[in-house]
Amino acid sequence: MKTIMNTTIISKGRPVTQSKKKDDRASWRHHNFTTAGPVDDYLYSMLPKRDPVLAEMEDYATAHNVPIVGPAVARVLQQLALMINAHTVFELGSAIGYSTIWWARAVGEKGRVIYTDGDSKNVDRARGYFARAGVSSRFTLHTGDALEYLSEQKQEFDIIFNAVDKEDYPRVLRLVAPRLRNGGLFITDNVLWSGRVAEKNVADARTKAILEFNRKLYDAAEFYTTILPIRDGLAVAVKK
Repeated sequence: MKTIMNTTIISKGRPVTQSKKKDDRASWRHHNFTTAGPVDDYLYSMLPKRDPVLAEMEDYATAHNVPIVGPAVARVLQQLALMINAHTVFELGSAIGYSTIWWARAVGEKGRVIYTDGDSKNVDRARGYFARAGVSSRFTLHTGDALEYLSEQKQEFDIIFNAVDKEDYPRVLRLVAPRLRNGGLFITDNVLWSGRVAEKNVADARTKAILEFNRKLYDAAEFYTTILPIRDGLAVAVKK
């Protein structure tokens, strides 16, 4: 068994103890979770240096405990968008807009990314980052309930990215399929939830919601789904 911040997950049947000592790694790394510490360090060492805006956002997220996907996952998101030639992305839960910038750069000048967040301070900060990154024209910014705004959409998107409050994950699944084109991608962050999905006798509402979501997503006839064990788990589902 392997213990991570009071969370127990299976680790090849061997007892493994992880130090809880705080280090200087970025908070969004989920270091030594899905991959062993040295392997995780190697993967991040391979990443190209980010531009000043993204680097500042990573530092801000670490200093203020703002949830962002980080550069390893962000590169996967951008790569997936490029692979399907995506031009429209709806992002559910955008925070300070870190992943939103990666999406914007993937869809190009004629593409469109919908940013959503319930915190007006996050929206204002994101707007400043977008301007400095030179991608402001590619966004529609919405302050308020992301799921309600998605439910109002009449078009089909190339990608819908889900990073809302975990209790809402099952509700998201019910809204997505009619608003995603065939061959489009429904991508969800945090589906391994720092290993809590492997706990016995789960009582936490957020963990229960993620477990329900994961099972229903894999069972959904309209999607072909894989969970990628990178950072905190990334579910990638293609609409058939």
